[in-house]
This record gives sequence, C-alpha cells and structure tokens, in this order.
Amino acid sequence: MGSHIGWRANKVKGARHMKTNALNQKSYCWVVVADESKAVFYTRETRRSPMQEAFSLDNAIAREKMADILTDTGGRSFDSGGQGRHTMTRENGGPKHQAIAAFAKEIAGELHKARHAGAFREFAVVAAPRFLGILRTALASAGKLEAHVEVDKEVVGKDPEFIAGLVDAAWP
Repeated sequence: MGSHIGWRANKVKGARHMKTNALNQKSYCWVVVADESKAVFYTRETRRSPMQEAFSLDNAIAREKMADILTDTGGRSFDSGGQGRHTMTRENGGPKHQAIAAFAKEIAGELHKARHAGAFREFAVVAAPRFLGILRTALASAGKLEAHVEVDKEVVGKDPEFIAGLVDAAWP
C-alpha cells in the first residue's frame, strides 16, 4: 500500500514537472483537446508543426455515475395547484455539473498562467460540443482569454496527427 502511494505521488510530481517545462518552453501555439473528463495540452513550434504533448489534466468525477456522487436525491413534490408532480433536483446545478464547470475553470487557469508566462502566442481549443460552451465561459472569465481557433469535435484520446489536421483546417 505504501509503495502505491509513493508511485502516485511521483506520478503527480512528474505531471507538475511537465507543466513547468511547458510554461518555460516558448511555443508559437498551444492546442487544448478537452471533454468533461480529460484535457490534453499540446505545444507547436509553428502553426502547422507537429503537436507535442505537454501535459494533461483529469476530472475523475465526470466519469462517475450520478448515483455514485449523490448520497440523497431531492425527491418529488406535488405542484401547489395539485395537478402535477415534479422532481426537486435542479437540472444543471447538480454536483456533476459543478465539477465539470470547475474543471473548465482549471483548464482556463492553466491557459491564463501560460499566457502570462509568455509560453504561447496563440492557442486553439478542440472540445466536445457539450463541453465547449462551458469551457468558453470559463476562458472568458479567466482573463478574457479567447481561442484563435475552436473546433467542436470529441477527439480526446485520438491521434495527435488527426487532431492537428482538424486544427490546421480551421485556422483562418
């Protein structure tokens, strides 16, 4: 058990080292590929050069089922008029949605730090359509960041060359 904890700590330390290297290395362009559960940050020396993975972030809560996150649900209630019943839980305000919004803010925070460190001149975002709007809102609130290119495709885990092709096709 102790060795497992040490391995995990070393893995996290390695991820921090990769982030630090990415911040210190000056690239022309960063490409962020994200969905609700994972974000992969790539660097490019030029707009069209091969993408190099710099680091990634994980959001384990997004992969969990709502039943595993919630210990109790809001239940159901009758309308005051007496005609109908409805759920007492909110559609978009639950813990999973909050975790997804917090993850988008974490991604935006990494980009904000990198921009202020001068790590890139431009950045592109490739995100799942259901996550792109949430990420766009987080970017706007984190120092008014705006991607030079946005691609609304779910491609986390795909080959970097495939992703580079999508980004290259979207550059103005």
